[in-house]
Formats: sequence, structure tokens, C-alpha cells
Amino acid sequence: MNRQVFESNYKKLGFLILNQETVEEINSDDYKAYIKVFYLPEDYLITIDFKQYQTKSPSLFFINSNQYLQITKEGKKQGYFMYYNRDFYCVQIHDAEVACDGLLFNNIFEMPMTVLPEKEVVFIEGIYDQIQEEFVSPDSSQEEMIRTYLKQLIIKATRIWKVQQLGVLNEEPSKEMDFFRDFSRLVEIHFRSKHTVADYAEILGVAPKTLSNKFNRLELSQPNDIIKDRIILEAKRLLGYSSLSVKEIAYQLGYEDPAYFNRLFTNKVGDTPSNFKKKYLQGKNVQLE
Repeated sequence: MNRQVFESNYKKLGFLILNQETVEEINSDDYKAYIKVFYLPEDYLITIDFKQYQTKSPSLFFINSNQYLQITKEGKKQGYFMYYNRDFYCVQIHDAEVACDGLLFNNIFEMPMTVLPEKEVVFIEGIYDQIQEEFVSPDSSQEEMIRTYLKQLIIKATRIWKVQQLGVLNEEPSKEMDFFRDFSRLVEIHFRSKHTVADYAEILGVAPKTLSNKFNRLELSQPNDIIKDRIILEAKRLLGYSSLSVKEIAYQLGYEDPAYFNRLFTNKVGDTPSNFKKKYLQGKNVQLE
């Protein structure tokens, strides 16, 4: 069984076992609109947005529909790929169930990878076995069972990701974690129109200095850097994957003065937007040859 699909009304979830044929398909634009979950054993090489990740041990990757991905090397062991739409399961609507939005998805670290501790590999592989079983012997409760397994996967990965990425924040009261997640989610929603720490402090109901102090105390990146990094990531995506001009990208990201946007990008990236686009497209073409 290399691929299976559940579809009902507008809800859709698909499951693929990775091989040469399915990897080529995944690297196309066929799955761009879906939320994606990969289980990749060791020696896989995957590029997400503009960062490359090599698996040294089994790892999970959670990739949103607005992110770009390319599997550039397959490992020897079998991997799995699941994709689904928001009608099947939306983490924003069901955040109380899985508490992963702003962590696994839309996290300010731009870290989509969760490395599985050895003791968790059997549990995660067991979930994938159960999902495959649901496709082999479906019945009337198939949809809910698959969704339940997906939720288990998300909950388990969120717990592991927090330990790996958040360090001291894990020892804080849960309200601090919620504050951090709220900021992370707000940046994802508003980065095109709200560019300052004061904008987000106002939504969160705190003073800008209080917001910065919270991140300082926890030794996290400064809120201003987080906001600007998210804007720059989107600018890179639009430069690399759209036909928009630099001026059009500046407007789309909420900058009425393209020259200011140019300076911001150049300061952050070390290259002008035009040069970045040229180099990126040249590199992409080299990889394709």
C-alpha cells in the first residue's frame, strides 16, 4: 500500500509511503495547499523554505500550507507522508485539544523539525501502523479514528518539540507558555500589516517594554527581531516563488516606501532583494539540471 486517501464532503486526508515515485510527486505543487506531516528516518535530506534539514535519527516534520518543501535525498528506511486540509482538521479551531499552534505550527523559531527520542519511535511508528490499518479495513468510524491518531501524533510531537526548543520556558507557569504562543500566532496573522512591538503589545494588553522584558528574561529572541524575521521570510518566499516585483512585494508586506523595505531586507539578509532573487533562481536552476 503506497497511497491511500480519505475524502468526505470537503474533508480530505491522504497517506503515502515514500519511494522514488511518491517523492517526485511530493516535490511537485500537487500538495502545496495542504498541511503536511512527514515521518523521516535517518539520512533523509529535506529543504523547507530556505533551510535544509538532514535526519540523523527518525524525525517528524510539520509543514504548513504556505511553506515550500523539497525532498532532496531519500534514506534507506521507509518514510511516511500525510497531508490533509483544514476541513479535516484545523489546529487553530481545535487548539484547546492539541495546544500546538504557535509551537509545531507558526512557531517563531521557524523550526518544523521534531527529532524523536529513541523511546518514542516505537509509539510514533505504532500510530502510523494504525493509520494504515484504518485504510485497509475502513468502517463507519474511519474518519474519527484517523483524526484521533493524527491528534495523538500532534500532541506527542508538541511535547517533544517544547523540550527540544523552548528550554527554560518549559519551567515557567502555563500562562507564560500561553503568552509566548499568543505572540507567535499574532505575528503569523498580522506580520503584513503590523510591524512594531507596540502593535503586538497593544493586542496583548501589555506595555511594549513589558513584552520585551518577558522575552529578555526567558533569553528568547527580541520581539522586534521575531517580527522582522517573519517579514523577511515572507519576502524571500515571494522573491523565490512568485513573479512579483520587489516594489509589489514591499506593498504586499505593508511597506508604502519600497526603498525602506529594500534597506530592511538588505540589513537582515546581507543582500538586496533583487540580488537575492537572482542568486536563488540561479541556484534553483543548477539543482534542477
